[in-house]
Amino acid sequence: MNSAKRKTAAFLPALMALFVCACGAARPSKYYQLTIPGDAPAGQAADPPSAPVTLLVGNLISSDLYREDRIVYSTAGEQMGTYEYERWAEPPTEMIQEVLLRELRSSGRYRAVFTHKSDTNGDFLLRGRLYDFKEISQNGMSARLTVEFEMRGLRNGATVWTHYYQHDEPVKNQLRPFWAHQIYREATDQISKIGRPHIVRNDHHGEE
Repeated sequence: MNSAKRKTAAFLPALMALFVCACGAARPSKYYQLTIPGDAPAGQAADPPSAPVTLLVGNLISSDLYREDRIVYSTAGEQMGTYEYERWAEPPTEMIQEVLLRELRSSGRYRAVFTHKSDTNGDFLLRGRLYDFKEISQNGMSARLTVEFEMRGLRNGATVWTHYYQHDEPVKNQLRPFWAHQIYREATDQISKIGRPHIVRNDHHGEE
């Protein structure tokens, strides 16, 4: 019994030392987010008067990879993976939906913009599918955004506007905040193309 106790007493300090070393060597996680710019650049053309419709923003559908917070990367071929310690502040689907909501509200192009989960009755529903939101390491680094949007009337269910977009943005600075800004810029550029003219032409058209 005494021998067993002595062995245990000798083993515990070694175990604790190993635990402390492992804790000290832990690598901290880094988190990144899409930051929405403030004021529009000087000289930028003003948006036309708002359309007399209420727009609802639906969920962004995507694979499991983009419904988690880890940053996705791909290399040669179709191989993909995620970084363990490099993460988004929120899953990309949620970040982009928030960007959609805030950008469309601030644009002044619509009477009102809400999420589809609100109790508001909308005229149109905007939804989308995120295919790519990742870092590509092949022949240099780039950031890829592939997204598809669809807008349909909620009175008759008719699709009034669709838009598919894919873009690879070369990244000269390999710091992730930098390419996150670039891919955000591409996302907001596509949001600015969301079909207000189609809404105006289709507002109440054939929906009586």
